[in-house]
Amino acid sequence: MRPLDDRDTKEAFKDNKVIAEKLNEFFASVFTAENVREIPKPEPSFVGDKSEELSLVEVTLEEVLELIEKLNSNKSPRPDGIHPRVLKEFKCEIVELLTMVCNLSFKSASVPSDWKIANVTPIFKKGSRGDPGNYRPVSLTSVSGKLVETIVKNKIVRHIDEHKLLHKSQHGFCKGRSCLTNLLEFFEGVNKHVDKGDPVDIVYLDFQKAFDKVPHQRLLHKLSCHGIRGKILSWIENWLKDREQRVGINGTFSELRGVTSGVPQGSVLGPILFNLFINDLEKGVNSEVAKFEDNTKLLKIVKTKADCEKLQKDLTKLSDWATKWQIKFNVDKCKVMHIGKNNPTIHTI
Repeated sequence: MRPLDDRDTKEAFKDNKVIAEKLNEFFASVFTAENVREIPKPEPSFVGDKSEELSLVEVTLEEVLELIEKLNSNKSPRPDGIHPRVLKEFKCEIVELLTMVCNLSFKSASVPSDWKIANVTPIFKKGSRGDPGNYRPVSLTSVSGKLVETIVKNKIVRHIDEHKLLHKSQHGFCKGRSCLTNLLEFFEGVNKHVDKGDPVDIVYLDFQKAFDKVPHQRLLHKLSCHGIRGKILSWIENWLKDREQRVGINGTFSELRGVTSGVPQGSVLGPILFNLFINDLEKGVNSEVAKFEDNTKLLKIVKTKADCEKLQKDLTKLSDWATKWQIKFNVDKCKVMHIGKNNPTIHTI
C-alpha cells in the first residue's frame, strides 16, 4: 500500500465536499414553503391582562455570569470561532460587555448575523447510509448566541408555568417529564382499560421532519396567542429570519444555504417553540393523547363500530390540523395496535 500523498488529501477533500453539498441540498429541500396569504388564527391560550404578557426581556450581569459559568469548556468552537473555554476563562473581563450586547439585542429586537449561522452535523439514524433522509441535521451555533437563547427560553418557560399554558399531554422538553413518564402514564391508562376487559386501540403518529418544517409566521401567531408579544416576539421573529446553514463532513464544509422554515435542532430555544406550536394539536379530540416531542399516541376504548368511527373522526381532526398548520404526518411511521380479546379490530388508518 502506497503512503498517503497530496493527491489523496485532495481526493478526500473533494469527496467530503460533494457529500456535504448533497446532504445540505437534501436538508434544505424539506423546508416548508409557507402560504403567508392565508394564515389561520389560533384560539388564545393566554387569558391574562396586558401586564402579564411576556413582552420585554432584560438580563442582569449576575444572570449572564451564572450562564457563562455553566458553559462546558470541552465543547468545540462554533461558526464564529469563539471557544466556550475562552468565554469561561475571561468571564470577569467580558461579562459586562456581553450583558450590554444581550440587552441591546433584546431592546432592538435584532440578532447578530453570526448567531444565525449553523454548522450542521448529520447524525445517522438507521437504514442505508447512502440515503440523505436517514440523517438528522443537528445545528451547532454560536456559544454566545446560545447563551442568549437560554435567557429567552428561561423567560418563556417561567411564563408558561405561571399561567399553566402547556398541555399536560406533552412530555418532551418539559421539566420533570420525559420519555419514561410518557410511557408510564400512557400505558397505565392502557392497562386500566384492559384490566376492566375493555378493548382499546392505540394509534402511533409521527410528524415528518417536524422540526425542519415548522412554518415561521404560523409559529409566531401561536406564540402571540400564548401571551408572548411585543419586543420578545419581534426578537424571536428576527432570530428565525435569514438563518443560514452549512453541512460539515470531516472538517470540510458545504456552501451556506438559507433556512426558510423550522426551529434548529440543537438550538436551546427550538424545543420550547416547537412545544408551543403543537400545543393545541389535540383540541377537539376525544381520544386520550400523549405527546413526546414530535411523536403522538392516541388511545380509545373501541367496543363497537361506532367507537371505531369516533376514533377515525379524531384522526381526521388531526389530519385537518396538520393541513391547516402546514406540517405533515409521516404515514409510513403511523401505526395502529388493537388490544383486548373483544376488540372488533376495525382498521382506522
